[in-house]
Amino acid sequence: MFRSIGFFKIWRKTTSFPLKTTSFRLISSDFITNDEELYATLLRRFAETKNFHHGRALHAKLVKGPLNGSLFLNNHTLNMYAKSGHLLHAHKMFDHLPQRNAVSWSALIAGFVQHNQPSYALVLFSNMQAAGVNINEFTLVSALHACSLYDNDNDSDGDDNEEYYRSYYLSRLYQVYAFVVRLGFEWNVFLMNVFMTALIRGRKLAEALKVFEGCRNKDTVSWNAVMAGLAQFCCGEVPGFWRRMCCEGVKPDSFAFSGVLAGLAALGDGTGMGMQVHGQLVKCGHGDEVCVGNSLVDMYLKSGSLEEGIRTFEEMAERNVCTWNQMAAGCLNYGKPGKALEFINEMRKTGVRMNKFTLATALTSCANLASLEEGKKAHGLRIKLENDVDVCVDNALLDMYAKCGSMDDALQVFGTMEAPSVVSWTTMIMGFAQNGQARKALKIFDEMRAENKAPNYITFICVLYACSQGGLIDEGWEYFSSMEQDHGISPGEDHYACMVDMLGRAGRIKEAYELIRRMPFQAGVMVWQTLLGACRVHGDVETGLIAAKQALSLDKDDSSTYVVLSNMFADGRNWNSVGSLRELMETRDVKKMPGSSWIQLSRR
Repeated sequence: MFRSIGFFKIWRKTTSFPLKTTSFRLISSDFITNDEELYATLLRRFAETKNFHHGRALHAKLVKGPLNGSLFLNNHTLNMYAKSGHLLHAHKMFDHLPQRNAVSWSALIAGFVQHNQPSYALVLFSNMQAAGVNINEFTLVSALHACSLYDNDNDSDGDDNEEYYRSYYLSRLYQVYAFVVRLGFEWNVFLMNVFMTALIRGRKLAEALKVFEGCRNKDTVSWNAVMAGLAQFCCGEVPGFWRRMCCEGVKPDSFAFSGVLAGLAALGDGTGMGMQVHGQLVKCGHGDEVCVGNSLVDMYLKSGSLEEGIRTFEEMAERNVCTWNQMAAGCLNYGKPGKALEFINEMRKTGVRMNKFTLATALTSCANLASLEEGKKAHGLRIKLENDVDVCVDNALLDMYAKCGSMDDALQVFGTMEAPSVVSWTTMIMGFAQNGQARKALKIFDEMRAENKAPNYITFICVLYACSQGGLIDEGWEYFSSMEQDHGISPGEDHYACMVDMLGRAGRIKEAYELIRRMPFQAGVMVWQTLLGACRVHGDVETGLIAAKQALSLDKDDSSTYVVLSNMFADGRNWNSVGSLRELMETRDVKKMPGSSWIQLSRR
């Protein structure tokens, strides 16, 4: 049998060994010891490593030994269960403790907060008050943190539900803060930082700023919390707050730099103050940190400087999957889908494992290129990721096949989806419509309704577009009428434009014009341009002139109206009007957008 001191030496020598070997030496022996500190050290280690099985085995040894009633060790055991995520075991042990103190309650509350169960943590906090236990600053930290996690309880969609949870948790936050004031803990900067963070997450930035200004012993975390809030809700204030932070001698850390860069990214200020902050972070030695590097790249990309973004990316000492993802997405946003695919391919060569965001960017790039070959490669990667993807990736896959004209592949993918979203159904409807299969598009819509999946605003645009492409006028009127009657969706300009296009394609110009006149709101440029295009096709110059006049009165700088009107004049050999229109374009400095096309040669 080992003596206590000998056993402790064995534990210290084996801490560098694999945990399995260490635990075998520590737990499998039959020794009994009264050394509370030894047990506490082991339990702390198992809590840090979340090693539930070894911690439970040590708990069993404690139960059998003379220290079974030690409140000190029971609290350590309770903390081990809570931190390892086994909250049921923790709660069961808590319920059977012969003695409890503030540490017992705090450990259990902290466990529920750490594992995203804020509502029950607040229930425990209320029970702790009812039990008359003295609340300390550690308990209050967990309770304040729980009040900031309202979105973890909001599992259902809908703004009303989110607003309810936000209001509820804010009221609880104020109640907990009342304890902070009553107990005289306002001097505790850690508590004030958590309170400010909770206010910001509850969208109470103005109140958080008041707390910040009233805080007498601010630290870097305090400044970072406000910086993050400003970047999220009031990015215009970020530059001034950053200057103030520097003037007051606060040394920024990586979180501070990430916060200010996020705010500057939202402002699109990468060439002015963004470059100054870039220089500061290099001087402060944070240039090699991947989180700061990602924020810096993101700032340049959102500021319209792709070249600076690429240069910063290339200078980064370390890159993670987020780094590669934002570079690929940045290239895609700049209209360079081919470059986006190059980054993704390079990422795979470096051994970085792609995630669902990488795959969504790859599929969208393939869709923009209409490259079926590259798209099928991306589909293969999606299969390899298996359950690490969500419905958004599958929607991007559907869109890729639709834009590549391969609706059979799209339909096959759609059939394998366990729970297609309204976006999935809408993508399929538009895919069939764009590929000249209007009847199949409407069939998908009928199946969608049969599945009790509610269509949305965009869905009806796709349905009416399908009717327009297929010349299905009666069906188009039926769906258009059902929008408000059956689904409570008021038709917008896009829907009216589809209806005008449908009637115009059928040569029913006057009917299309009358529909525009009956619109419950003023028709926009798109509607009048749609009518003008139909007038040109069917040679209705009189109505075409009316449409052109209305479109130009709304936007005289849109070259599309001039071009279609000029072509309509040219079709009627009205060359004088063509010349006059071109002179008007020159006078107004309106430039025709040049057309473009592309072809792939040798896979380039």
